[in-house]
Amino acid sequence: MRRDFSIFLERYHWPTDKGQIPFCIGHRGASGRVRENTLAAFRLAAELGAEMWELDTQITKDGVVVVSHDDHLERVFGVNRRISEIAAAELAALDVEVPTFEAVAALARETGTGLYIELKAPGSGLRCWHHLREHDQRFACLGSFDTAQVRELREAGCDYPLSVLVRVGDDPHAKGDEARADILHLCWERANEKPQDLVTPALTDRAFAEGREIVLWHEERRLVLDDIMKLPVLGICTDLPDMMRTVESSERSSVKQG
Repeated sequence: MRRDFSIFLERYHWPTDKGQIPFCIGHRGASGRVRENTLAAFRLAAELGAEMWELDTQITKDGVVVVSHDDHLERVFGVNRRISEIAAAELAALDVEVPTFEAVAALARETGTGLYIELKAPGSGLRCWHHLREHDQRFACLGSFDTAQVRELREAGCDYPLSVLVRVGDDPHAKGDEARADILHLCWERANEKPQDLVTPALTDRAFAEGREIVLWHEERRLVLDDIMKLPVLGICTDLPDMMRTVESSERSSVKQG
């Protein structure tokens, strides 16, 4: 199926000559190669061909947005502390690599990479949006599983594309309506061995008819990735940007799909 993404790109002032669509979205950076959600992971993802980085937001006790999937530091760093319970200066003094959102946004400007921001801590969306707006950093998207956080941005007048993340078993169209989202982000990597079969023409046709684009789960299975790269979607997350960007395909294009 052919799909022209130029209207979406122009509406949100995203680059029309950046890489290929589907955009490669480095999941927590190049998290399959180095520690997730670190400046090193994001820089490597850009070097491996990712057009965007997926990142997660938390907030310190004193209101600084930082980039970490978990509030608790145990899983990634082996440290028994919670980001939400300590100030930014104390976090910076720990032996952990948790960058501020401002630092990641600055690196994105330096490398020309887009930001696909998954909002974890409530309240982080407004802070991220205001920072992006102050720097006129347009190549970005904000989204969450939490429809209330997405809707909060919509009601505040956020002029960036908003995404709702959809779990297996949830109705993506209902979630899109509830969040008032521009993008349906289908997190279906654990659905089965062939989750691509769930992205049916009926699903995509309805999403497009309702004015929404689609982003797909993080994928590292070669055969699945080959299939979903042929779908008329805006982006695909992956822990291994090099896997996605080394695919030989005659169907790639810069703005049009197909």
